[in-house]
Formats: sequence, C-alpha cells, structure tokens
Amino acid sequence: MTAAETVPAAPVPREWTEVRRRVEHVDTDASGVVHFSRYASWLETAVLENLDRLGAGLGALARANLELAVVELRMSYHAPVRFLDRVRVRARVERVGPARVQVSGEISREDPGDATRCASGSLLLGAVDLSTGAPSLLPENVRTTLKECAVRAKR
Repeated sequence: MTAAETVPAAPVPREWTEVRRRVEHVDTDASGVVHFSRYASWLETAVLENLDRLGAGLGALARANLELAVVELRMSYHAPVRFLDRVRVRARVERVGPARVQVSGEISREDPGDATRCASGSLLLGAVDLSTGAPSLLPENVRTTLKECAVRAKR
C-alpha cells in the first residue's frame, strides 16, 4: 500500500465561491450598458460552476439521466454595469426540496473603490428526466450536497 492510498482525499468545501468576470462587448447594448438578460445568465453560470466544482453539476446529473431546468427566474436591477467593468457574482443555495433547488445571487461591481450592488435575483431549478422531459427527484447525493451548501450559506 502506498502513502497515497492510505491518506484520504481532502473533502471538497461545501461553500460556494464567487465568479468574477470582465464585461465584454457582447454583454452590452448599443449604449455600452449591460443588457438586462446577461445578469440572469451570469447568475446561472455561477450556479453551474459551483455545482460542477462540488461534483453535483450537469455531468453528475447526466449520469443519472437528469438535467436541471429553470422553473422560475426573478431579477431586480439596482445600478447599471458598463463595458469593461469588472463584476463579482455571488450565489448561494436557499432551499432544497426533493426535486428542486432555490438559489439566490447578487452581482456587484468589483472595481477598486466601487462595490455597488447592480442586480440581485433568484433561480428555482428543477430536476428533469433527460429521456422524457418529466420532472424527477434529485439524486440523494446531489440533494445532500446542496443541503450542506444551504446550511453553510445561512451561517
């Protein structure tokens, strides 16, 4: 038995990390302001990146013949973001049910001296059977991971 076999793998932290990005031209309208639809896309990207990092992402769901579908999206807009601004997207698990997960998030500027909250929102995601498109239960391991994230988010 080698040393690598005797040491257990370090557990993946169940906390979600921020996603950072720079606003690109494709994100903006003709006046250089981020189009309202991009905020929801950034929130969804933050959710999917965190799920993947935790082993509960689309790949894990596909192995169970499932995918996630957006059931409900809510966004509130607080301040504009412009071309070349840097933004920070924070998302957290709010609630986990047998077949759905509610995630909320916030998008803010990351530029030095300006951490203005620009948008906030929530996504309700439901598990869907890949073959039939019918609603389905989340796999137990995915549900457990999401519940651990929700508990940490409340701390």
